[in-house]
Amino acid sequence: MSQQETLIEFPSDFPIKIMGEARDDFAQGILIVIRQHAPDYDGSNMEMRPSSKGTYLSLTCTVRATSKDQLDNLYRDLSSHPWVKVVL
Repeated sequence: MSQQETLIEFPSDFPIKIMGEARDDFAQGILIVIRQHAPDYDGSNMEMRPSSKGTYLSLTCTVRATSKDQLDNLYRDLSSHPWVKVVL
């Protein structure tokens, strides 16, 4: 499979799960990163779930993916964000 091949058909709605330490501005900070790559993303659709002890926060954001490059860049920026522990 070449670098540009993917099993995803574009455009498509693509869920991304982001986990990080629970902090008041976590969701807003992640929203800023997502909108750099998906400007039309509606933050009101963000699903938030705290961990059982409230130490971590999981966000599920379903973006309208338009290309493999867009998703790769979004994953790269989210993964390198200092507040983020895991991106799935």
